[in-house]
Amino acid sequence: QVQLVESGGGLVQAGGSLRLSCAASGRSFSMYAMGWFRQAPGKEREFVSRINWSGSSTYYADSVKGRFTISRDNAKNTVYLQMDSLKPEDTAVYYCAADRRRGSYFATSGYDLWGQGTQVTVSS
Repeated sequence: QVQLVESGGGLVQAGGSLRLSCAASGRSFSMYAMGWFRQAPGKEREFVSRINWSGSSTYYADSVKGRFTISRDNAKNTVYLQMDSLKPEDTAVYYCAADRRRGSYFATSGYDLWGQGTQVTVSS
């Protein structure tokens, strides 16, 4: 059974950087598109970024475009989210998710496997 485990969250000052990692167990990781979502207190979980199985196609929410970079290393069963120029409004729990059924790219319903999340806090 595939499981996803996020790491790399923490506290950073505005303008700083963090790199999140999402490690997947299981042999089929390279077959799945992967996404990152985030959820701030009192808000709904929202799309951040997505990468296809090979890494050749990536998508970003407008709010993070130009600041965040998604990538993957299929040999390591890991997907990354490099976050630069962080802002206080980026503060949230960040979740990685797997799309094993070719679902919607930008909705939570399009992903059927989720990690436990990692907290990112950006201070002003």
